[in-house]
Amino acid sequence: MSLLIIFLVVISALAFEFINGFHDTANSIATTVYTKALPVAGAIALAASMNFLGALVFEGVAQTISKGLVGVTLDDYVILAALLGAITWNLFTWWKGIPSSSSHALIGGLLGATIAYTAGLDGIIWSGVLQKVVIPMFTSPFLGFFMAFCFMKLIYKLFASVNRRKAGRVFSRLQILSAAAVAFAHGTNDAQKTMGIITLALFTGGFLADAGHIPLWVKLLCAATMAAGTSVGGWRIMRTMGHGVTKLDSVRGFAAETSSAIVIQIMTALHAPISTTHAITTSVMGVGSARRLSAVKWGKAKDIVMTWVVTPPSAMLLGAAFVYLIRFILQVS
Repeated sequence: MSLLIIFLVVISALAFEFINGFHDTANSIATTVYTKALPVAGAIALAASMNFLGALVFEGVAQTISKGLVGVTLDDYVILAALLGAITWNLFTWWKGIPSSSSHALIGGLLGATIAYTAGLDGIIWSGVLQKVVIPMFTSPFLGFFMAFCFMKLIYKLFASVNRRKAGRVFSRLQILSAAAVAFAHGTNDAQKTMGIITLALFTGGFLADAGHIPLWVKLLCAATMAAGTSVGGWRIMRTMGHGVTKLDSVRGFAAETSSAIVIQIMTALHAPISTTHAITTSVMGVGSARRLSAVKWGKAKDIVMTWVVTPPSAMLLGAAFVYLIRFILQVS
């Protein structure tokens, strides 16, 4: 049964990674597509390749997931329940076209499943949750907004005397680089979470001696799966990101993408599994606000923020529910 559960964990983790790829594709390419800096096919190819590369170069975030949040040895079916909870929430928000956080869905699912498994709160490393999840969950969106706002103001000042059409052509080319930077950063952070989950399952199943060591085959498998998911595209969410929050052109798109890429890389260096969705969305809000506050569709922004707030507890409930469901099916205590 253990081998079967681990197999199901790996398959579910890869399904989550694939969904994460098309769920979060909009993070790196929506502004590029809607400002016409790249055609859709070119933007997706760029995002997929840079996601793949980014997923291979870092493993600090994966280590946070595999050994920094849960302080007890879990049965592998608990990890399976966490993944199923996160997948369910991701599919629901994708269907609704809401750019929610795949990261917080996965972490919420893991925490909820652990709490249900231990029937208490002692199995969670709360200091790790606070330092690596809760604090970055609030600081990264504010940092994205502030950095994008200031960057956009600086661009306005430096290019005030430049012909708008000429500036548009320059920034349209620069935006290809900024989109690549966001996609690379997305790979360094988001792909790591699934690597951490698979590593945790292998460790709890006795197939790995160290939960902090991420096997190369796990890295390659997760990187390839995320790239494949990215290639599918996430058109529902892309519509929201591309024009649902504020009107974008190549200048604002470049500022938003560059700011969010910097924020994501800062948090990745701190081993914090943040939401890349939060970073890019608040960066888009920041560049819109730099123009004028009324340029941002705050009603749509409020809906997005509300989804951010409800994602962790919703995923926790789903993770816990799947623990009880799997227990019932497998007749385990």
